[in-house]
Amino acid sequence: MKFLELKIPPVLIFAIAFSLMWLTSRVSHQADMNGTFRLVFGIISLATGGSIALAGAIEFKKAKTTFDPLDPNLASSVVSTGIYQHTRNPMYLGLLFGLLSWAFYLDNLYSFIFVLFFHVYMTRFQIEPEERILKSNFGKIYELYMKQVPRWL
Repeated sequence: MKFLELKIPPVLIFAIAFSLMWLTSRVSHQADMNGTFRLVFGIISLATGGSIALAGAIEFKKAKTTFDPLDPNLASSVVSTGIYQHTRNPMYLGLLFGLLSWAFYLDNLYSFIFVLFFHVYMTRFQIEPEERILKSNFGKIYELYMKQVPRWL
């Protein structure tokens, strides 16, 4: 399945998962979660994800490095400041939190499966290939960074 590595933009994977979650919620039963619980956790997830992703984008902009997730060879530096001191993939983590928020909004337990799908797909076909390239391009600097900062959280 190596042919899927770095081929589909993460935002498209997010959109596919988002759509499948909606479709699943239309053909299966609601979870009947408490409305206040759903609202609180949905808003917290959305705000957290948006803040994390924005913080990641700001650090990339400051470092003047590429935002292109399909070609990590274009990266000009290892960004390890700001949010990148806590997670190596804040923009992907932000998308994950967005899907989590959507699952709470939909009130459908099956929707949470697609949050897991996004996590697994992104790790295998996006993040791991990125890490191989960055390790090849930046060597010990990136290896040390990988040891100090978790991939997701």
